[in-house]
Amino acid sequence: MHGNAAAETEPVAAQAAAAGPAAPAPAEAPPWRALVERYRHSDDRVAWRQLASTVPPYLALLAAMFISLRGPSVVTLLLAVPAAGLLARTFVLFHDCGHGTLFASPRANERAGRVLSLLVWEAFHYWRHIHAVHHATSSHLDRRGTGDYDTLTVTEYLALPGARRFVYRVSRHPAFLFGLLPLVKFTLYNRLRPRPAPPLAWRSVPRTNAALLLLYGGAMALLGWREVLLVLLPVFWLASLAGLWLFYVQHQFEHTHWARQGRWDAYAAAMRGSSFYRLPPLLDWFTASIGYHHIHHLSPRIPNYRLAQCHREQPQLQQAPTLTLRTSLATLRCHLWDEAQGRMVAFAALRRPRG
Repeated sequence: MHGNAAAETEPVAAQAAAAGPAAPAPAEAPPWRALVERYRHSDDRVAWRQLASTVPPYLALLAAMFISLRGPSVVTLLLAVPAAGLLARTFVLFHDCGHGTLFASPRANERAGRVLSLLVWEAFHYWRHIHAVHHATSSHLDRRGTGDYDTLTVTEYLALPGARRFVYRVSRHPAFLFGLLPLVKFTLYNRLRPRPAPPLAWRSVPRTNAALLLLYGGAMALLGWREVLLVLLPVFWLASLAGLWLFYVQHQFEHTHWARQGRWDAYAAAMRGSSFYRLPPLLDWFTASIGYHHIHHLSPRIPNYRLAQCHREQPQLQQAPTLTLRTSLATLRCHLWDEAQGRMVAFAALRRPRG
């Protein structure tokens, strides 16, 4: 069955005011649309299989971790690794619900997204709004700042006072990216509403916070606050680290793409501004194929379980920048966008003569 075609455009259209002026819409469908059209349909049977292979095992591992607290702590930490992998996969399924693609029915995606929000600690409607803005503004230099990782140009960075340069440097340091940020992003930061949003999205944050307090507060009252934290914190830290890393490398690589108003177009933003993160099969399963990020940005209406097929069957879509586990480490040296060179550069490059 085909999902509701309006589900792809409705969230983005609703964000026009928040995202800023958009480029004029093309008079007709772009040529690449035909390449992705037949992959833009959801299959409820696959969706249910994905949920069944992810959520119950995740909850079972949390229970096993709780039981393991009676023994050596190393067992609990070892169990946290696959649990974190399943939580990361749960987030991608939640993400698909936000795009209206996991299930064919908009109502089913809405209900599943709201339930999964209690596992991933994201307010479904607020996240959907912010993420829609990210898709509408990805790789657009004049519309940065919502749903993306803060990126400055070389010129903008050099114009900052010393204190603000220091803050930006800290935000790009691996210790912050993969130490502190994973601890606070889903546990504390997501409890706030840092960006403007429509009323439904705005209200979803305190409502989700209340539901989380009821659910996990009840678990702490029943099982003990210390025990619940000993189980959840390592899982959330590892899952958040994996999720932030995936999001980071999918846009923050040396030869990515940024463009100003008038030169931005959706195809270049997807195929040059998003990477294909080629992961081993097991990691691809745990991340629900989100590594095919170029295709996801080209057509958010493609469910996660059709991304690999689309990539495999369409040679034109295999031309996106490709990263592997090894080559993705180089993204840690991508700090600033150099408009003159058209690539990301490291802070160290500012100390060398440019020419």
